Amino acid sequence: MSETGNRLRKLLESPNFDPQNYVKQLSQQSDGDRDLQEHRQKIQNLADETAQNLKKNVYKNYRQFIETAKEISYLESEMYQLSHILTEQKSIMESITQALLSTDKDETSKEMQAAFPKETEELKQRTLTSLLEKVEGGKNIMDTPGRHLVYNGDLVEFDVDNMSPIQKVHAFLMNDCLLIATWLPNRRGTVKYKYNALYDLESFAVVNVKDNPPMKDMFKILMFPDSRIFQAENSKIKKEWLEILDETKKNKVTKDRHEKEEEAPTSPVRPEVSTNPFEQDDDEPADAEECVDLSLEWIQELPEDLDVCIAQRDFEGAVDLLDKLNEYLRDQPVTQRVKELRAKVDERVRQLTEVLVFELSPDRSLRGGPKATRRAVSQLIRLGQSTKACELFLKNRAAAVQTAIRQLRIEGATLLYIHKLCNIFFTGLLETAKEFEMDFAGNTGCYSAFVVWSKSAMRMFVDAFSKQVFDSKESLSTAAECVKVAKEHCQQLTEIGLDLTFTLQSLLVKDIRAALQSYKDIIIEATKHRNSEEMWRRMNLMTPEALAKLKDEMRGCGMGSFEQYTGDDCWVNLSYTIVAFTKQMMSFLEEGLKLYFPELHMVLLESLREIILVAVQHVDYSLRCEQDPEKKAFILQNATFLHDTVLPVVERRFEEGVGKPAKQLQDLRKSTRPVRINPESTTSVV
Repeated sequence: MSETGNRLRKLLESPNFDPQNYVKQLSQQSDGDRDLQEHRQKIQNLADETAQNLKKNVYKNYRQFIETAKEISYLESEMYQLSHILTEQKSIMESITQALLSTDKDETSKEMQAAFPKETEELKQRTLTSLLEKVEGGKNIMDTPGRHLVYNGDLVEFDVDNMSPIQKVHAFLMNDCLLIATWLPNRRGTVKYKYNALYDLESFAVVNVKDNPPMKDMFKILMFPDSRIFQAENSKIKKEWLEILDETKKNKVTKDRHEKEEEAPTSPVRPEVSTNPFEQDDDEPADAEECVDLSLEWIQELPEDLDVCIAQRDFEGAVDLLDKLNEYLRDQPVTQRVKELRAKVDERVRQLTEVLVFELSPDRSLRGGPKATRRAVSQLIRLGQSTKACELFLKNRAAAVQTAIRQLRIEGATLLYIHKLCNIFFTGLLETAKEFEMDFAGNTGCYSAFVVWSKSAMRMFVDAFSKQVFDSKESLSTAAECVKVAKEHCQQLTEIGLDLTFTLQSLLVKDIRAALQSYKDIIIEATKHRNSEEMWRRMNLMTPEALAKLKDEMRGCGMGSFEQYTGDDCWVNLSYTIVAFTKQMMSFLEEGLKLYFPELHMVLLESLREIILVAVQHVDYSLRCEQDPEKKAFILQNATFLHDTVLPVVERRFEEGVGKPAKQLQDLRKSTRPVRINPESTTSVV
């Protein structure tokens, strides 16, 4: 390094170095941008050199780093054991104090037995029995032979969605299950808790929740597809729960495996064919040891190199080393030295897998989109764990979708919110599908899992969609526009061969049916209200502008022959009730066609039929009851307008929107044909 560089290094390393004063002096002494650029380059060169030296020192002393890390791990384990012993001693003292204050000798004896950690199997079962007597509804838990208590304590359960406290619980960890009991507000005798849930140890996973004040000392229990979050009293108790839960689960797995091995038949079993280079016959000749050369430098240093790669998060390098070893040992016999090497490497593979699984866990940051998971997924696939990679990838993306939907701000305008919701969801789904196709191109068996996940994600989307559109009682026109937007976005998925339109429609059919029926009831009630006030008079719109506006509205509804019912001086030879009914029904038909799909065919058809019958029956009743010949003629003119103009337009528009004629509407029009007779006689439309 040059003399200038040494001076700069000493200056930066000095304990009294002040960055602000240094920059201020440098700005005053420099003549322009060129000097500042040169000085910046010197500092950058110094930083690069320092980083290079640090990297060399890490590689040079990595064995010391690993040994130090192991010593720290051992020390941590000893400290934990010491803490656990102190906790047990404290628990013993508290139990003794409570026992001395108790007047019940039998209860005192049971509490004392529960306090001591070194118990026999019988004493553990008695302790569990005495504790379960305090749980309402927990008498049948001891029916399973061999079940005993491992650990118990108070916890606070939090809501998974909003992280708010729900209730105080008491957890009982047994050797094969976990019991959750809630506290009773009003205690009855010795009963303190109420049975809430019982989980088999194999049915859930325990995940540590990162502290985020004030939310700390928490851990999560995952039971697919649900989860529960609990908070311990302090970090020490949380750590005890995590450690003891993990140890108990491992003990149960080991015990079950031993039981299966003891029950296995002794008859000869056909050996399995394996691609693992280590899985070969043990009956090799004695000189096979000489055939496998494990003295190569890269093989001798392989376990340590794997540790370094894992510590430095060089996952690709670690998997490359494993592939290189597998290739080298592919055709080699399995010797004792190879088995020893396999044991060392298998432990590193397990550690590497755990790190990769953690990289894909939903608790990690979800920013970066699906591409952020590519690195961990690809290495898991290379390790031969494509199924686990697929499961973790889809769980990660499900959490990302749920988080994005939850963080979306609910706008005042429903349509604006739906536009944003569809854009976020379907864009994310499209990116996830493309990334999945890229990562799992050679694993076609995983595609079915993606299809199932897509349908599950669609249900999540529809829940948010329906809550905003249908639960808030939006108008039918707004609901139709929102559904149209969702269908258009769903069509984007067809470009990658994923068609979820049917899934979207099947999830929305219940809400759309309810919306159509609700709006139908509103129209019927409004029509009946107008009918009750009907005077059968011609409409007078007062101004030519109002008449022109009405003509435009009726033309928009498809009533091309409406002008023949208009007269001079802004009069319309139709009743206000009939005109209002026509506009409202045609609006209902248009919005219903926007929402239409085959499952709603009869719902829309019957709704139209019921609406039309209300108007037709009112006209029929008026014709039968009216005695004034002029009004009767006017009523008949309105009936003719309904039959000859409105109903054909409804039939034609329905057929255009659906693609097939509506026989029910045709039969209805035929049965309501007005009879033209003398005004003095009875006139009927039905």
